[in-house]
Amino acid sequence: MLESIKMELQCPMPKFDFDMITLGHGSGGTLTSQLLESGALKLLQNDLLDQKHDGAIFNLSGKVAMSTDTFVVTPVFFPGGNIGDLAVNGTINDLAMCGATAKYLSLAFVLEEGLTMKEFWQILLSIKSACELAGVQVVTGDTKVVERGKGDKIFINTTGIGPVLTKTNIAIQQVVPGDKIILSGPLARHGIAVMSLRQGLQFETTITSDTRPLNGIVSALLNEFGEQVHLLRDPTRGGLATVLNEIARDTKLGIDVVQKSIPVEEEVYGACEMLGLDPLYVANEGLFVAIVDKNIGDDFLKKLQEWEHGEMSAIIGEVVDAHPKQVLMQSSIGGRRVVNMLAGEQLPRIC
Repeated sequence: MLESIKMELQCPMPKFDFDMITLGHGSGGTLTSQLLESGALKLLQNDLLDQKHDGAIFNLSGKVAMSTDTFVVTPVFFPGGNIGDLAVNGTINDLAMCGATAKYLSLAFVLEEGLTMKEFWQILLSIKSACELAGVQVVTGDTKVVERGKGDKIFINTTGIGPVLTKTNIAIQQVVPGDKIILSGPLARHGIAVMSLRQGLQFETTITSDTRPLNGIVSALLNEFGEQVHLLRDPTRGGLATVLNEIARDTKLGIDVVQKSIPVEEEVYGACEMLGLDPLYVANEGLFVAIVDKNIGDDFLKKLQEWEHGEMSAIIGEVVDAHPKQVLMQSSIGGRRVVNMLAGEQLPRIC
């Protein structure tokens, strides 16, 4: 919240000749030019974007990774963030899971007729702030406008590209029995922050989204532990349970996890109970799952817990030979149960 206020003070909204988006802003003519010149292009300016070319031309050496993602979250503003920083962080984090550091982004908007300029400016400020925090640049983009009622204020697509760290070998084939499974923080904050707003729920403390860039902490861990980090995944849609099931399926190995070891904050757990949700399946936007060599599990966790958001990180389980393609959980009340893949859509339009 303080960062948002600071950015608004540093970058006050310019005086536009219009208060809201119209179909004319997608025409490619004068209104489009006014919107972009005083808006995104000015706010996000850098040497590559300033070329105003049909694309961006740049040099990258060595192995690179590229990822794309589209964001349709509703509502577009939620506790702890909005669709703007979510779109930047989401693609940066996808690249981080590949062992890469995002360097450049493309940014594409689909705007709905009637979106207010105040809302659009707030989203642009969040994009700028997220880019600066993560050290990435927007170098090309696109803007389209659809008729009122044909969208939901704003949809955003981001595509990112960046170099893969040289000491890494992140691949599903690297996962072997005995590997430790580490979760970087408490589950379900993002999904519950969005759902509580939709449902009009109020809690004693505000539950905020965990949307954040992970490139810094992931790079630090990979630089220290290198190829002993076998796999990284971010548990977004479908949550932790879905990610673990995908890993078990693709490796043809089993996964054992311990419920008591999985961090969930008390207020988030309570909200999940009120909404009838299992936190294992709720979306996250600032977490990652690391599958690491059994010999570095404790050291990896210690390093992760030194991160400002890593205090609640934990070793939650391990990869096993038994029960291939299945995830089993030791429950907090005793006994074991199968954790299945999410069937259907639990939280639509969560990111």
